[in-house]
Amino acid sequence: MAPLFAPPGIEWRRLSPQYLKLKLLMIATVWPILIAIVVAPLAWLEWQSWWMVLLGLVVVWAWRIWRAPRAYRRWGYAETDTDVYLTRGLAWRQLTCVPYGRMQLVNVQSGPIERAFGLASVEMVTSSTSGSISIPGLTPSDAAELRDRLIERGELLQTGI
Repeated sequence: MAPLFAPPGIEWRRLSPQYLKLKLLMIATVWPILIAIVVAPLAWLEWQSWWMVLLGLVVVWAWRIWRAPRAYRRWGYAETDTDVYLTRGLAWRQLTCVPYGRMQLVNVQSGPIERAFGLASVEMVTSSTSGSISIPGLTPSDAAELRDRLIERGELLQTGI
C-alpha cells in the first residue's frame, strides 16, 4: 500500500516539529474547556449519567492526544518539475497531486498563534473544483522558499499564476 501514497522517486519533505507542539497544545487547552462546557451544566442539573458523558469525552480527548503525533508524521509534500504532491491522513490516507498548470494563486498565511510557534502555511488555489490545497506547519523560511519555487515554476511553465 505504501507505493500507492509515495511520490515518484522523491523524498517527502515533512512539517516543522513546532507544528506538532502547536497541535498538542491546542488539544490540551481547548478540549478541557469544551468538556467543561458540556459536562458542567449536566452535573449542575443533577443529570444522573453526567459522569458517563465526562468519561466518554475524556476518552475522546486522550485519543486525540495519542493520535496527534501519528497524524503529524503522515503529513508531507514533495515537488517535481511539473507537480506538487501532498500526503496526509491516518485511517483515510490521501495523496494529492497538483500540476503547476492548475495553480492560479499561491497564498502564505500565518495567524498569531502560528507566528508564536514560528510557523506559516502555504495554500495553492487551483482551477479544479476542490478549490485549494494547503500545506500547514512550515517554518517561515520554508514557506517563503516554497512560495517562490511555486511562483517561479508557474511562470516558467506559463501557467495561471
